[in-house]
Amino acid sequence: MNKLRIGLPSKGRLAEQAEELFKQAGLSFRRQPRSLFALVGELPIEVTFLRTEDIPVLCAEGAIDMGVTGSDLVAESGSDLVTRMSLGVGKCRLAVCVPEDSHIRAPAELSGCRVATSFPRVTAQYLRRHVSQVHLVPLSGSVEIMVALGVAEAIVDLVETGSTLAANQLRVLDEIGRYETVLIQNRQPRDPEMADRVARRLEGIVIARSYSLLEYNIPRNKLSEAERVTPGFNSPTVSALEDPAWCAVRAMVRRSEVMQVMEQLEEVGASAILEIPISNCRL
Repeated sequence: MNKLRIGLPSKGRLAEQAEELFKQAGLSFRRQPRSLFALVGELPIEVTFLRTEDIPVLCAEGAIDMGVTGSDLVAESGSDLVTRMSLGVGKCRLAVCVPEDSHIRAPAELSGCRVATSFPRVTAQYLRRHVSQVHLVPLSGSVEIMVALGVAEAIVDLVETGSTLAANQLRVLDEIGRYETVLIQNRQPRDPEMADRVARRLEGIVIARSYSLLEYNIPRNKLSEAERVTPGFNSPTVSALEDPAWCAVRAMVRRSEVMQVMEQLEEVGASAILEIPISNCRL
C-alpha cells in the first residue's frame, strides 16, 4: 500500500510549530540533517519537507496528499484543494499599505500607482473589485522597503504586529483578508481513511489548545447560576460532595475566557476554582 505523503515546511517558525503539533498528535518522525523525507514511526505516513509556498501547488498536483501551509498561500496559488482545518497558529492579515503622509485614502484612489506585492493573484482580484487600475510589481522578499526605494507608491503585504510598517513609515489603507496556518488535502489522496485519521488527531490537539478544564465547588442552590456561566461543551459534569449542600462541577471553557469566567464564578459563590490544561481531546 502506498504511504500517505504529507508536506511540511522545511524551515522557519512554521516548520517548528508543525513538527511540535504532529508530535503531540502521535505523528512523530525523526528528520535527518539535509534529508527531504522522514517516516512516521507508528503509521504508514511519509513526511516530505518543502518550501511553504510550494505546498499548495504540490498538493493539488498529487505529489503530496496533505500539507501544512498558510491559507494566504493557498489563496494565492488558486489551487483546487480541500482545506481540512485551521491549525490555530500563524494568524496574520494581508493589507494594502501606503506611506503615512500619502494623500490616498481609499483603494479606488490607487489607480495609476505602482503596487508591489508577493501576492499578485490575490491583489489583482482585490483591485478588480475596487475598479482600481494599477501597475503590479510582483516580488518575493522584503516588500515593505519598496516604497522607500521608489519602486512603488503602495504595497500589499502580510501584517502581524504593525511594527515593520511603523519602521518603514507606512500605514494600512485597507485590509484584504485574514489568514492562518491550515491543513490542506488533495481531492484524491492515496489513502483517504489515513488522511481522515491524521486530520482527526490534529483536530484533537488544536481543540485542546483552545480550551481548559475548570473544576470548582458550588452550593447546590447556586448550581443553575453557575451552569449558565460554564455550560460546558455539551453540558457540565456535576458530582455530589460529602456535604449534600455542595456539589463539584467540571466544564470545558475557552482558554481565552478563563479569567473572566473564574471571576463570574466567584461572584456566583463558587470556591476552590481550578484551571486544568487539556493536552488532547476528542469531541
